[in-house]
Amino acid sequence: MAYQIAVDVGGTFTDGVLLNDATDTIWVAKSLTTPADPGDGIARVVEMLLDQLPAGPTGAASTVDRVVHGTTLITNTLLERKGARTALVVTHGAEDVLDIRREMRYDTYDLAATFPEPLVPPEARFPVAERIGPAGEIRRPLSEAELGQLADRLAQEDVSAVAICFLHACVNDQHERAAAEVLRRVSPGRSYSLSSEVASEVGEYERMSTVVANAYVQPVVEHYMRVLSRRLAGLDIAGRLDIMVSHGGFTEAEIAARFPIRLLESGPAGGVLSAINCGQAEGIDRVLAFDMGGTTAKSCVSIGGTPAITHVFEFARVRRFKRGSGLPAVSPSIDLIEIGAGGGSIARRSALGLLQVGPDSSGSEPGPACYDLGGTQPTVTDADLVLGYLDADNFLGGTMKLSNSKALDALAALGAELGLTAEETAWGIHDIVNENMAAAARTHIAEHGHDARSFTFVSTGGAGPVHAVDVARRLRIPRVLCPIASGVGSCLGFLAAPARSDRSWSRLEPVHGFDQQDLDRRITAARGAIATDLARAQVAPDEILWRTAAEMRYLGQGASIEVDFAAAAGTDLSTERLLASFEAEYRRLYGRTVPDGVPEIVTWRIAGQSPRQQRHYAFATDASTELSREPAGQRRIYLPGEKRYATVPVFNRYRVPPGTVLAGPAIIVEPESTLVVGHPARISVLASGTIQVDLEYAA
Repeated sequence: MAYQIAVDVGGTFTDGVLLNDATDTIWVAKSLTTPADPGDGIARVVEMLLDQLPAGPTGAASTVDRVVHGTTLITNTLLERKGARTALVVTHGAEDVLDIRREMRYDTYDLAATFPEPLVPPEARFPVAERIGPAGEIRRPLSEAELGQLADRLAQEDVSAVAICFLHACVNDQHERAAAEVLRRVSPGRSYSLSSEVASEVGEYERMSTVVANAYVQPVVEHYMRVLSRRLAGLDIAGRLDIMVSHGGFTEAEIAARFPIRLLESGPAGGVLSAINCGQAEGIDRVLAFDMGGTTAKSCVSIGGTPAITHVFEFARVRRFKRGSGLPAVSPSIDLIEIGAGGGSIARRSALGLLQVGPDSSGSEPGPACYDLGGTQPTVTDADLVLGYLDADNFLGGTMKLSNSKALDALAALGAELGLTAEETAWGIHDIVNENMAAAARTHIAEHGHDARSFTFVSTGGAGPVHAVDVARRLRIPRVLCPIASGVGSCLGFLAAPARSDRSWSRLEPVHGFDQQDLDRRITAARGAIATDLARAQVAPDEILWRTAAEMRYLGQGASIEVDFAAAAGTDLSTERLLASFEAEYRRLYGRTVPDGVPEIVTWRIAGQSPRQQRHYAFATDASTELSREPAGQRRIYLPGEKRYATVPVFNRYRVPPGTVLAGPAIIVEPESTLVVGHPARISVLASGTIQVDLEYAA
């Protein structure tokens, strides 16, 4: 019998799921994250999972043939500036690109707007006298003698990583590869990142920012992967280690260590895939994935089982949710909107004397006040506890006790500053965080050109089900789904994720007269490289699902649009097809085309992946468990619609049989989360174990 394990290291909790691959039976575990050494939390969760099997940890470990892992390590390393000392090798004259950026302010009215400092300071940037033109022609050859001198200088510098970024290397990578070869030979023992490998797309600033970030975290991630492998080996787990990638697929640990920038959103990607898996199991095509953990809340739209993808995103923002205030990274990623609204988000009095929630979080250390681990500032979790939405004695299935008195003290102290009682402060926090999440989701959906009311709201994350129904009501979404084990939803998404590999390259040329033979050659080469990557994940060539897309625009425009050509090969892409597809997509987005405009191709993208697995998760059954439609108890909670506290029934989720229909308001508890239905609603337990909440609205 073969098992798989998924582990997600979040800002507050480390989650784990053990899967019987043959039956989709699962066991779950959750423990506080250990920031000083995430490996401690991972090992603890894995041991908790193995202990649940009848064979015991020793017997079970030998049957684990795969571990898939998502982590916040890269995000934290970049935010905390704890990466390796990095050198940047650039074309002479381009040393200041990281400082010049795009010469745009993210806030037009803030004359004092600041930007994050580049990861590589000016003194660690080394120019090389070489030049490749925009068409890929060599204008100034690379000097091996100059590279030898540079290697000697690097040997004297205390640097662990080197990023190489030459102008127009995305069109012709010959100089970057030659430079890397010389530097590796003369100055070994360092990590080397090439922009033509990490982000082979036009836009020198974005490409340089990406390769620098990749180099900056690469030694840290390489060490982390080695330590993680040793930890798993110490638990007698010899299975393959796969790493979740931001685009919603997984890759092997070796590739992840070479390109760590691709892991920035690895954890949140799992939550989206879990929501998609749940929606597809119920035959639902349009899903709004909502994942709320201890630190942040994320939303993503998915239509037809495919999440929206972006190819440039930002990290290390000085204003966390202000676009343009961070450093760009060129890498395919699920298009999420993220806000600082998690269970650990801290509430305070703003400079205007108003109640403010987030974006900073108490994390796992010291955590919310109610954890009684040293935290004193009120958080969303403290508010949820005082409102009755959480059970102080049965948090995490009773393995962790919450202190109601500590929560009340923290809320009362903040309330005194605002002229409110502790209970009024608690509701204010809950109300504000729900409105913030609804506003973010509303904006995200509108940016994609959709109506929120046409989606089904699928909630995951430890705090997600607590807030899901109220957030959905604010969006006037008629249906909410809460899949089983929703509190560890990212792990379920990891286990349903496909293997995936991507390649891209930039070549600016008009649609009329583009080089068909060159395109066919490049697509064939890209497919070959992708197939090699996927073979290492045990994906056969005939199983690969291909996607070809191009960034296109009219000559003279600065912005481009992505045009999808499905699984087209180079020989399938005629001038007529390119032109017709571009104009159709342009018209769909803008309602018109540009008369006499000259369409041009900017960047080509090829993706290959294994088929996404449709999982039908179920907990291991216990014959002694009695099923009942009757409530397990009652609890006094705050009802938002009635603005008062009332006693409502409490149901144990996994003791309510499928087919049961309940009426809200009600509380439905499970070890890793709690579904709060604080409004009148129809609550159905589906055959899959998923809970469906149907909401009605006045016309």
